Amino acid sequence: MKSFIEYVVKALVDFPDEVDIREVEGERAVVFELRLNKSDIGKVIGKQGRTIQSLRTLVNSAIARQGKRAMVEIIEDRVVDRASEPSSSEPHPNSAGG
Repeated sequence: MKSFIEYVVKALVDFPDEVDIREVEGERAVVFELRLNKSDIGKVIGKQGRTIQSLRTLVNSAIARQGKRAMVEIIEDRVVDRASEPSSSEPHPNSAGG
């Protein structure tokens, strides 16, 4: 199933080399985590979410034969800028301190 998802997603995006799919299998469900270039996220989601919903429907239909459910999730890796966050050792500017 993972190879099917990879085939479909790579056909949709501009940066197919950056497509990474991780399969997390549970007792009753399988989660497919998609990581891709930020500029490709909209292409995979499609207008009003139709493309990703169609992919989810196909994957769910195929995996139902095994008595499981499938979830296809797009994972956005967020980069946190630590320089803009206040340090925990410094008091908050509005706190009464001493």
